Amino acid sequence: MQVFKRSVYCGQVNKDLLNKEITLTGWVNKRRDLGNLIFIDLRDNTGIMQLVLNTKKSNELIEIAKDIRSEFVLAVKGTVLKRTPEAINKKISTGEFELIVNNLQVLSKAKALPFQIDESENVSEELRLKYRYLDLRRKRMHDLILLRHKVTFAIREFLNSKNFLEIETPILSKSTPEGARDFLVPSRLQPEKFYALPQSPQIYKQLLMASGMDKYFQIAKSFRDEDFRANRQPEFTQVDMEMSFVQEEDIINTIEDMIKFIFEKIYNTALKLPFPRYSYQEVFSKFGTDKPDCRFGLEIQDITKLFESTELKFLKSNIEAGGKVGAIFIKNQDFSRSEISNLEKFAKTILKVGGLLSIKITDAQKTESNITKFLPTDFASELQKIIPDTKNPGTLFIISDKFKKAWEALGRLRLELGKKLNLINSKETFNVQDEFNFLWVTDFPMFEWNEDEKRFYSTHHPFTAPKDSLETNDLENIKARAYDIVCNGEEMGGGSIRIHDSKTQAKVFEILGIDKKEAESKFGFLLEAQELGFPPHGGLALGLDRLIMLLGKTDSIRDVIAFPKTQSGVCPMMQTPSNVDEKQLKELGIKFK
Repeated sequence: MQVFKRSVYCGQVNKDLLNKEITLTGWVNKRRDLGNLIFIDLRDNTGIMQLVLNTKKSNELIEIAKDIRSEFVLAVKGTVLKRTPEAINKKISTGEFELIVNNLQVLSKAKALPFQIDESENVSEELRLKYRYLDLRRKRMHDLILLRHKVTFAIREFLNSKNFLEIETPILSKSTPEGARDFLVPSRLQPEKFYALPQSPQIYKQLLMASGMDKYFQIAKSFRDEDFRANRQPEFTQVDMEMSFVQEEDIINTIEDMIKFIFEKIYNTALKLPFPRYSYQEVFSKFGTDKPDCRFGLEIQDITKLFESTELKFLKSNIEAGGKVGAIFIKNQDFSRSEISNLEKFAKTILKVGGLLSIKITDAQKTESNITKFLPTDFASELQKIIPDTKNPGTLFIISDKFKKAWEALGRLRLELGKKLNLINSKETFNVQDEFNFLWVTDFPMFEWNEDEKRFYSTHHPFTAPKDSLETNDLENIKARAYDIVCNGEEMGGGSIRIHDSKTQAKVFEILGIDKKEAESKFGFLLEAQELGFPPHGGLALGLDRLIMLLGKTDSIRDVIAFPKTQSGVCPMMQTPSNVDEKQLKELGIKFK
């Protein structure tokens, strides 16, 4: 059987092809049988073209066309004609034209589908992931994969213009402490030894700086064996970058210029630079998180001093124990009893705090609450000194606990209120600058204390350079030379200036409880490199999946990955992870108990 060779894509048919014979290939999107005429919408990755089969003119076409159904794969030859004015379909780019078919081949048949392509949004994600190749036929999904390609291409184009070298680093690497759990790969040739899949190319890119490469980047696969959340994947992609002889400003400027370049390519719009910058302390005190969504207000306020003489026992005991009282005020907003009850339930079950207090401020500047009798008589006027907006009527929500726990809970409450009250993107008109709220967070703590393990952890990673001297007992107040880029409440990426001398690195390991023997075992090659001419350097890793999710205006990271896994780390299509043959396990020296 002769196979027709495509001469043009479906979505490319235009007035230049009128009255010309062309060949199209693609999938049957829809079929309508009107007796003497059969209409078929043929789809490929560029669009849809309407085919017209006149069964009166060809018995052969009748025989072929009668069995055609959705998702059959066809090759067709025919002549392009202009549709009559009343038949024009303005919903598709080729809506002015139709193809009068004179020859047709069925290249592949399709049995009954597990779900209809145009209705797949209404079926379970588990089913869509099992038949991901069908799900990807949807225009929406195709457009997201196309967007990913365009963004990745733009990144390479920009970094190449700035003299970055794209260098691949190993996937089979070494297991190192800190961070999430490693995925381990047993070695058959080296019995009882394991490779680890890299959580990031962090050490390799630092060694590339020691190699004199100056500017490196990689669209890098990374792997983390951690508990899954909505927008986490066991394998993910990051735009990994490193530069020698730079300061924070150089890296931040490069990233801003790259994002601006991407937006010019994708949206033909220029972002305003520089992006705002905030310290970690500033954003946490206002938003209860280090990745704030600043598209709306509702900043957290510290009202502890208003309750220093309170008779409310739980507040009094918390304040005496060094805790804090934080509040969010929603101006001109009255909540029903059921709404308050639902928010209280949210605070207890989801935020895991003891409770949520609410105080209604009336037009007459009076308070209405089940704790009103415990409030001082001048509460409203004193509150206005801290929160001037309380001169207006509205509702005050209060949470009290240890500072970090209370502020984290208030930060999540703020986001919940922002969604419920439609405060995000509430303007009538929007431009790209409003819609994508980029900002930097700097001056992170160098170390975080883990109360359960009674030890310090690195806030970023153990190769981050300190901003302050390490020779102090006040380790929790040491700042790191680290920075995160945030957009719309999502951390897009993070980086730091790295440690480039062995003495500082050894001191950091000591603080983290990594002794010399372990440091030598895990990082000996890096420590040695630091003594053989190691340049000052720094870099950043940008989460490509999250960036595409943001630009594609979808709320699931799985939508922008061709073949993702479920929240439990399973691929329903390939049925992985899966069992392996006993022979393979024996060769690797592995036996399950």
